[in-house]
Amino acid sequence: MLTTAPRPSPITPTVHFDAKGVQHGHLRLPYSRDDSAWGSVMIPICVIANGNGPTALLTGANHGDEYEGPAALFELAQTLDPSHVQGRVIIVPALNYPAFRAGTRTSPIDRGNLNRSFPGRPDGSVTEKIADYVTRHLIPLADIVLDFHSGGKTLDFLPYAAAHDLPNKDHEARCFRAVAAFSAPYSMKMLEIDAVGMLDTTVEEMGKVFVTTELGGAGTASARSIDIARRGTRNLLRHAGILSGEPELQPTRWLDMPSGDCFTFAEDDGLVAFACNLGDPVRRGDTIARVYPVGRTGIAPVSYAATMDGVLAARHVPGLIKAGDCLSVIATITEQP
Repeated sequence: MLTTAPRPSPITPTVHFDAKGVQHGHLRLPYSRDDSAWGSVMIPICVIANGNGPTALLTGANHGDEYEGPAALFELAQTLDPSHVQGRVIIVPALNYPAFRAGTRTSPIDRGNLNRSFPGRPDGSVTEKIADYVTRHLIPLADIVLDFHSGGKTLDFLPYAAAHDLPNKDHEARCFRAVAAFSAPYSMKMLEIDAVGMLDTTVEEMGKVFVTTELGGAGTASARSIDIARRGTRNLLRHAGILSGEPELQPTRWLDMPSGDCFTFAEDDGLVAFACNLGDPVRRGDTIARVYPVGRTGIAPVSYAATMDGVLAARHVPGLIKAGDCLSVIATITEQP
């Protein structure tokens, strides 16, 4: 007889989520391959628990070429004193571990984009199995979820924390209060190009408080962006009541992505030359960038103009661009939601 019940996850944790103290271990995912017939993907995880209180799930490297989250979270796992914790902190510094080790956005095993693979499948690809475990076993434990992102190798962002427009406005307000507590230099009401398959959507549909970030990018992490991630994480834990004290608030500038018009996509291949810098104010019609054909000289570049008033919030990083690549993102200045 056929059953619709989902299969058990093949992932085995080597930590106990209900134990007190500090545990460092792995999420072991069997992966049979040419060089290891009974091999496994070993995803590092840390659980720090003490007393009674809420649970925070902190994740980085959902995309493997984004480094601010892993830098802050590997440090937190090493340094967070359990006696200062009231509740539980689950830290997965490199969620898409195969991609993180390869320094790629997607998994080198199955080319899976983890943040387009939720809720996942226990009998799917390696990436789908990771998404399934997070969906069915980690998110249900959490009251608040922080998933770090930046622009990876191809985009660079103003450093911001973000939440989304949600149908339940009470839920939305809780998420934006958490964004304010994170206290990044910028705070964004974020619009996704396509929210299907994202961790964000999965967490939000479960009614949990969710905060994400875009903290720079360009395939690296700076001292400034890591410090924003480090301070913001502890601020969020204070906001949740897991750490004592008030968040250490810094000035933040609130931004909005009001519609799909804030995105500009290249329609031409070529050499991209930007006419403004991240954070610069722009007005509708201003030239953002020019794309020069590179097959021969003497051909005029194609100009790309701002579609609205605002600030340049993100830009393409490599010097060469392909048709379809995201060229830029403009955000409007707004008040705190």
